Amino acid sequence: MPPTTEPVTREPPPLRGRVFSTQDWRDLTFLHWAVDPERVAPLLPAGIRPDVLDGRTYVGLVPFRMVGVTIGRRPRLPYVGTFLETNVRLYTVDGTGRRGVVFLSLDTDRALAVPAIRAAIGAPYRWARMRYRRDGDRVTYEARLRRLGPRPASRVVVRVGPPREATPLDDFLTARWGAHVRHLGRTSYVPNTHEPWPLREATVLELDDQLVASVGLPGLTDAPPDHVAFSEGVHAEFGPPRDVRRPR
Repeated sequence: MPPTTEPVTREPPPLRGRVFSTQDWRDLTFLHWAVDPERVAPLLPAGIRPDVLDGRTYVGLVPFRMVGVTIGRRPRLPYVGTFLETNVRLYTVDGTGRRGVVFLSLDTDRALAVPAIRAAIGAPYRWARMRYRRDGDRVTYEARLRRLGPRPASRVVVRVGPPREATPLDDFLTARWGAHVRHLGRTSYVPNTHEPWPLREATVLELDDQLVASVGLPGLTDAPPDHVAFSEGVHAEFGPPRDVRRPR
């Protein structure tokens, strides 16, 4: 009998072991598209399956500001510890029933962060030219990959609205307490903890994205997102990677 999938809960489980890193996620916009699980299953690491709500799973495009990254509980890293990021993510369950996310890409404007984080946990960071602006309730995120050949880009503009009570879909997408990552030929789980996301309403004013297509999901962002939310952010702490075969 397969393990029971852990419940969706806004309260994180205790973070066991030493703190691997801390960081603040600020001025974050969640954009999500509902898809059939079969569409994203081939993109997942070994031993991981899509997590579903009412028969659908979701692809997320999430731009934000990363602030004050630390190693352990040491002082914040200067320069490389604060940067812009846009990630493309999927929502997943492993063989022990742990819910998490899989990052198909994490684009950042700090070149030094790319090899360092790839080496540490295997997260698929890519170097990009990025901009962020906030003018009152209008927030703009821009990204374009720095590489030879095609350079996928993204431009997202949202208008931030009032605070809102989290819906079951909000909780399904945001109450995630770990990431499933491919690293050194195996799949690991990187646990994290933070306060519940304080969410606000958000309206998409502009959306022109090629980042989702660049990781194997073409055409998805041509349609309006099925879920949109904004958050001022949270403070997060991470534990060391664990093998996905280890029990919760």
